Amino acid sequence: MTASKTRDIENYFSGFPFETRIMLEQLRKTIQNVAPEAEEMISYRMPAFKLKGMLVWYAGFKNHIGLYPTASPIQFFKDELTSYKYSKGAIQFPLKQPLPLALISKIVEFKVKENLTKKN
Repeated sequence: MTASKTRDIENYFSGFPFETRIMLEQLRKTIQNVAPEAEEMISYRMPAFKLKGMLVWYAGFKNHIGLYPTASPIQFFKDELTSYKYSKGAIQFPLKQPLPLALISKIVEFKVKENLTKKN
């Protein structure tokens, strides 16, 4: 990743309280571990990862961390998401709870496989 992209993401993180920054960094590292070849960027003013198409976006908010993996992973994992607020394309992880990193890893793995197998 280029230095300017790293700065952009670090600048994004710097706008949040310390505890939120820690969670954003945990989420970032989890995605990087699952998809080390993915390109990190800012897209729609949020940190994001791309690998043969967009993988996921994520963002910090006052009371939650948002993960935006598109609709198909949310539909696939909906039974595991019942503890969280979610919609067609977004999942909200409350700041007062630890991030479900194992579930997030599975969601990203699903999205990587989906992107790598889709016809372009």
